[in-house]
Amino acid sequence: MAEGEGSGAEDRKPKSDEARSAFAVPHGVGVEPEAVEEDQPTSEFAVPDGLASVAVEPEGSAFATPHTYSAAHSPPAYTGPPGLPVTRLKESPWQDRMRTVLRMPVDVRPVPEPSQRLAVETGPAVGRVLDLTLRIGELLLSGGEGAEDVEAAMFAVARSYGLDRCEPTVTFTLLSITHQPSLVDDPVSANRTVRRRGTDYTRLSAVFALVSDITAHEVDISLEDAYRRLAEIRRNRHPYPGWVLTGAAGLLAGAASTLVGGGVLVFFAAALGAVLGDRLAWLCAGRGLPEFYQFVVAAMPPAAMGVALKMTDLDVRSSAVITGGLFALLPGRALVAAVQDGLTGYYITASARLLEVMYLFIGIIMGVLVVLYVGVQFGSNPQPEDVLQIEQRPLLQIAASMVLVFTFAILLQQERSTVWFVTLNGGIAWVIYGALHYAAKMPPVPSTAIAAGLVGLFGQLLARHRFSSALPFVTAAIGPLLPGSATYYGLLLIAENRLNEGLASLTNAAAIALAIAIGVNLGSETSRLFMRIPGAASAAKRSAAKRTRGF
Repeated sequence: MAEGEGSGAEDRKPKSDEARSAFAVPHGVGVEPEAVEEDQPTSEFAVPDGLASVAVEPEGSAFATPHTYSAAHSPPAYTGPPGLPVTRLKESPWQDRMRTVLRMPVDVRPVPEPSQRLAVETGPAVGRVLDLTLRIGELLLSGGEGAEDVEAAMFAVARSYGLDRCEPTVTFTLLSITHQPSLVDDPVSANRTVRRRGTDYTRLSAVFALVSDITAHEVDISLEDAYRRLAEIRRNRHPYPGWVLTGAAGLLAGAASTLVGGGVLVFFAAALGAVLGDRLAWLCAGRGLPEFYQFVVAAMPPAAMGVALKMTDLDVRSSAVITGGLFALLPGRALVAAVQDGLTGYYITASARLLEVMYLFIGIIMGVLVVLYVGVQFGSNPQPEDVLQIEQRPLLQIAASMVLVFTFAILLQQERSTVWFVTLNGGIAWVIYGALHYAAKMPPVPSTAIAAGLVGLFGQLLARHRFSSALPFVTAAIGPLLPGSATYYGLLLIAENRLNEGLASLTNAAAIALAIAIGVNLGSETSRLFMRIPGAASAAKRSAAKRTRGF
């Protein structure tokens, strides 16, 4: 009680002038209670007079989603001091635009302008857009497209439908994409596994045309229309029937045998061996055998035809029969894609592709070595030195190289309108190689690299002209440059127990194959290097090499 009384007495003491607030009402001034409350100091964030009817946003967390946010008009993740222009580059292909954006850091990427109309109330359908993006990426990756171009296509589709904060990821068998709506919302991720691979460049070109239309501002494609076109692309049959593909494989082997010095009889023998090998490979594929065994079986008939001709008394180049069969089997398409992924920084995908090439190459070696060993046991006397003695017949070899490229393009299921362009490109490549190797006496590796570089350059230019993938204009054109002779020469040496010399020849063949892949990639990058992308001058200063230098 004493403590309570003391407290009450202390509260009744008059306050001194120093303790009085400067905002207190002076004595003697009669003011209504309401007026006193209005004159009391308030927060500087209070609503001024006359604006009491305006709805005020309630105080909340600093990490809450802003009330002005909408999925259709999401704010940019980052804007630099000078501001970032809206990306709308109609003059350049979507591959260049998206590749430029992908090579930029995430925090300085330009704000996209969606090329397709979106529902303002609901915004983009995130799940359906991600699913469409993955399905398009699956068709591109299964068709042999490089990992960077697949990511660029997925990035382009997502941004065209309003999903600007997307990060696609491509590996050899798995596609994934993540969308971050805002800094406070949970990310949405989706993935798709690529289980089957096929070679159909007509389908690949159709997918590129679909992506080009989706990214075009003047073309209106809803999600339903995109799904419908994608379903039509999947349902379309191959442009060439099976018997045409089998005949093309035979003509390819026959043209390749002529390219390395064979005559008429060798041409037909190589063609027959390739046809038999192709049919056996189809039979194994129908029984569900892995591709490794398909290559083993496909390599045996051409090798058997060559051994049979060697055991006769006919004066023919039997080695050209086996060499022609090898040209039809060497996995040049997979090798080019593998080296391209490695040079652009996709090392996991590049390693997987190179491992695939190695397995297929070993399958070819096993098939040929088994037949050669059996032939040696039955009295066949192969002479490895005859393989590298190729007679120079310029006009006939140019014609054979163009036939080889023509049939290779048919095997790749290319559109009929692109077959003639790639045939001309392959003929030019062989002319350049022949001039450097045979006339100028340049070693085969640099000669092949220069010729392959021109193939990549011309192929990229043709692809830009037609706004399509560069693969249909490049892959078949490198056919005459494939190291069929060096590969067969190494196999013959191994069959004769000259292991060191055989491995050296196979190493030379691998060097030529890498020269082809690097030359094609360098030619493609050269065309991009000297072509300015409108509106992306700041991004063009960032070279691709800076992406993986580590600083």
